Amino acid sequence: MAIEPTTTPTSGLRKSAANIVASMAAAEPKARGKEVDAQGRSYATGRRKNAVARVWLKPGSGKITVNGKDQSIYFARPTQRMMIQQPFQIAGRVDQFDVIATVVGGGLSGQAGAVRHGISQALTRFEPELRPPLKQGGFLTRDPRVVERKKYGRAGARRRFQFSKR
Repeated sequence: MAIEPTTTPTSGLRKSAANIVASMAAAEPKARGKEVDAQGRSYATGRRKNAVARVWLKPGSGKITVNGKDQSIYFARPTQRMMIQQPFQIAGRVDQFDVIATVVGGGLSGQAGAVRHGISQALTRFEPELRPPLKQGGFLTRDPRVVERKKYGRAGARRRFQFSKR
């Protein structure tokens, strides 16, 4: 009399898990499509420190408007204006898109970083093939560094009050 091998419940689970992993490996990665609204604009949100920028990108002459003002007026420092132009330079799309951005929170440096992040995200939504160079340049990653909160019993986040011997 031959004894038939019985399957345990865990061996069935292993087989089904192996099938799921194999099917996931065989599946093609999801192709990203162009995301534009009815006016032909792509929208993205950029963040840096405490600043949040809502960015609309559309084909145009390269005009950048931030909170209703031209970028040269809103961002007076050349380094901040250079920061905003970086995604276009990496993508090779200088003076091909108009940008309309509204920024709230933070200071000017954080706002410039937020606009740069938003422009990068909007570029990838308008032209998905620009994602690899922007990702390699680090423009799609949100910088997680924010100001540390002040603690009680301290002068700041970490600084102690001045020591007095007597």
